[in-house]
Amino acid sequence: MLRTHKLGEADRIVTMLSREHGKLRAVARGVRRTSSKFGARLEPFTHVDLQFATGRSLDVITQAVTLNPYSEPLGQDYQRYTSGQVIVETADRLVVEEGEPARQQYHLLVGALHALTSGTNDGARPAAMVMDSYLLRALALAGYAPSLTDCARCGAAGPHEAFSPAVGGMVCLRCRPPASARPGPATIGYLTALLTGDWPATREVDDPVVREGSGLVAAFTAWHLERGLRSLTHVER
Repeated sequence: MLRTHKLGEADRIVTMLSREHGKLRAVARGVRRTSSKFGARLEPFTHVDLQFATGRSLDVITQAVTLNPYSEPLGQDYQRYTSGQVIVETADRLVVEEGEPARQQYHLLVGALHALTSGTNDGARPAAMVMDSYLLRALALAGYAPSLTDCARCGAAGPHEAFSPAVGGMVCLRCRPPASARPGPATIGYLTALLTGDWPATREVDDPVVREGSGLVAAFTAWHLERGLRSLTHVER
């Protein structure tokens, strides 16, 4: 489930990302009543198996079986909850066409929510790392992969010292726009690990590197989505 909207006095329109049919919208009848048979199964973050009945303009949800109740653990941790909000909002924004296959985005979304809710013990991945990794990988699937080695404009072999979200990543001295960021080599290595899913390489990363990397990911995401993510302003960094 990505988001819901109220419809009438007791219904909701539910927007979801499916494995086979991409983004879908359907009506959940009476779900806002306390007697609803669906309960919390049609809330954002919930991974469910649904059955539909054909409607005039939107299909109607007739059955919902919970596969993974990600909303429950996320609701108990503010950092993970807000990171989850960023993740589902990004999935909603990147998968534009309703009914078109988006299997890779679906699997990436489910994997990110699973990583966010895998526990808060010492072995759990920090919420900021999961969120930033998801953002980079989801943008890459949508065709906006950042260049973290060669120049994003001219292709000159790296490493380079400047980073420009508008150009697409690392840029050489000749192509560097004014006011480009100058991240350290450790930060670029960290972003590369997030983009490729190399989690062992993120275990010993210092907090300043994580914060600098998060800032670059946020700027890169805002630029390529054309407008900022509303939920990103609530994330504590």
